[in-house]
Amino acid sequence: MAANGNGEFSFGKGTARKGLAKIQTAASQKKQSAICHDDSTPPVKAQTIDELHSLQKKRSAPNTPIKGTQGSFSPLSDEARQKQQLQSISASLASLTRETGPKVVRGDPARKAETPKFAADPGDHFSFTPTISVSDSSLKFTHVLYNLSPAELYEQAIKYEKGSFIASSGALATLSGAKTGRSPRDKRVVKDETTEHELWWGKGSPNIEMDEHTFLVNRERAVDYLNSLDKVFVNDQFLNWDPQNRVKVRIVSARAYHSLFMHNMCIRPTPEELENFGTPDFTIYNAGQFPCNRYTHYMTSSTSIDLNLARREMVILGTQYAGEMKKGLFSVMHYLMPKRQILSLHSGCNMGKDGDVALFFGLSGTGKTTLSTDHNRYLIGDDEHCWGDNGVSNIEGGCYAKCIDLSREKEPDIWNAIKFGAVLENVVFDEHTREVDYSDKSVTENTRAAYPIEYIPNAKIPCVGPHPKNVILLACDAFGVLPPVSKLNLAQTMYHFISGYTALLEQRMVLRSQRQHFQLALVQHLSCCILPSMQQCWLRRCRSMVLQDGSSTLDGQVEGVY
Repeated sequence: MAANGNGEFSFGKGTARKGLAKIQTAASQKKQSAICHDDSTPPVKAQTIDELHSLQKKRSAPNTPIKGTQGSFSPLSDEARQKQQLQSISASLASLTRETGPKVVRGDPARKAETPKFAADPGDHFSFTPTISVSDSSLKFTHVLYNLSPAELYEQAIKYEKGSFIASSGALATLSGAKTGRSPRDKRVVKDETTEHELWWGKGSPNIEMDEHTFLVNRERAVDYLNSLDKVFVNDQFLNWDPQNRVKVRIVSARAYHSLFMHNMCIRPTPEELENFGTPDFTIYNAGQFPCNRYTHYMTSSTSIDLNLARREMVILGTQYAGEMKKGLFSVMHYLMPKRQILSLHSGCNMGKDGDVALFFGLSGTGKTTLSTDHNRYLIGDDEHCWGDNGVSNIEGGCYAKCIDLSREKEPDIWNAIKFGAVLENVVFDEHTREVDYSDKSVTENTRAAYPIEYIPNAKIPCVGPHPKNVILLACDAFGVLPPVSKLNLAQTMYHFISGYTALLEQRMVLRSQRQHFQLALVQHLSCCILPSMQQCWLRRCRSMVLQDGSSTLDGQVEGVY
C-alpha cells in the first residue's frame, strides 16, 4: 500500500494470500474534504466515573418535613431541609437512657466513603458532654434511607438481602424468615391506668398485657439494634383516606423488604404533604431480625410484638413477617377511631356505578379481597376501613392478597396487580424463568402479595364512599351451622358482628383439626359504636367453604345483593 501524489492510498496489484484478490479503494474525494467524519457529540462534562454517574440521576422535588413554612415549599436551602428531617429521625431513634439520639445522615453508606458534609449531630439541638458511658454506636453515623422509591428499594433488597429476586411479572419476591405468618400469642399491649379501663383484659380477651417497664426494655433493645446498623429505612406515611381523621405514622426498619411493604400498604404522601409532615402520631420500630431476651418479664419466646398506646409506639423483635406492622397499625386504629365516634372495620369495601357501597366483613381467608375486587364495581379497599358520619374510608393505601392457587382466570385483577413495585412473600418460582408457581406450598401456604391499591384498574381514588347500602358478613363455616345466605335484622347483625363467628382451621387454612372460633371485639363495649345509619342497611349473612375464592360458592346466591 502506497500514497500517490494526491495524498490518496491504494493497494498494489497482485493477489493476496490464499489466492484472494487484493482490495483497491475507489476514487477518493478532493483533498480538502478527505477527512474522517463521525456523528459524535461533545464529551460529557465529567472528569471521573463518579461524576458521570451523578449526571445520570435527576434531582427530585424536596421531601423534607418542615414546620411553620409558607406556601407549597419553603425557601430553605437543601442543607437546612435535610438537617431538619434528620433531627426529627434522630429524635425518633433516641435511647431513653441517654441524652441524645444517634448521629444520622441521609444516603446509602455504600456510596459515602467520606464523612458526610452535614448530618443531624446531637450537638445541634442538645447540650451534651461525652462521658465514659458513651457507646461505640454513638461515635458513628447511621445512614437513613428515607422514603425510598420502589426502584431504589429493589436495588437495596437484591444487593443486600439474601432470598430477594425479581419475579417474571416484575414483582419483588422475598422471604420473611422463620416466621411466615403473624404471632398473635407474642403480641402484647401495655396495661396502664388508661388502657386498664378502656380495653378488655382477662379471660377470653385477645389482649395480652405487659407493663411499661418491660416495654421500655424491649424498646431499648430494638433502638440499640437499629442504631448499631450502618443504615436504616424510614417511611413517613399516612393512615385513613379521610383527611379529617388522618394519622401520621413513621416506620423505622432494617430491611428494604419491610420498607417496600409499608410503602405499598400505607397511604403514600405527596411531596407537599411530606414537607409538612412534622412529628408522627405513631412510630414503629421494626428490629425483627434481632430477638427479644427470653429472660425478660412477660416474654415466652424470642418473638415479641409490643404496643404502647400511651407512647404511641410499637416494637417488633424476633419476627421478620411484615404483616405484623400492618396489623399493629390496625390495632392502633381500633383504639383511636372509636374515641372519635368512628367505627373501625375489618372488611372489604366496594361501590357500584350508582354509588351503592357494600361492606364485606370476615376473618382471614373468608373472601374479603376476592369479593371486594370486582371488575364491575369500584374498589375502595380490601381489608381495613372506617365508618363515620360522612361515610366509609379506607385505612390503607394498598391491598394484601393471598396468593395460594392464584390464577389469571379466577382473579384477573389481582393477578395483573402483581407487577413491578409489588411484594411477593414466600412464594416459590422457577430458578431460571422466575415464573411463580402459586400452587407450591414448599415455604408456606400463607403466600401473600402486597401492592398499591391503584394497581387495581377500577380502584376509587381517593378511597372514600357514602354510607353502605349492603353489609355482608362472611364466615368460613366448616361445620355447616349457617345456611348459605341469611338476611339479618339489626340486632342479629350486631350480635354476629361482635361475636365474629368462623371456624379456626389449623395448618394455615387447611381443612384439618377444625374447631369453632369467635373473633371477639378488642373494645369491650363495641356495641355502643354501632351507628344509627346501619339500621337502614340491607343486612345479609353469607358463608364460604372455599377459602381462597369465596366467589365460587356464592355464585347465584348473592346475585342481586347489590
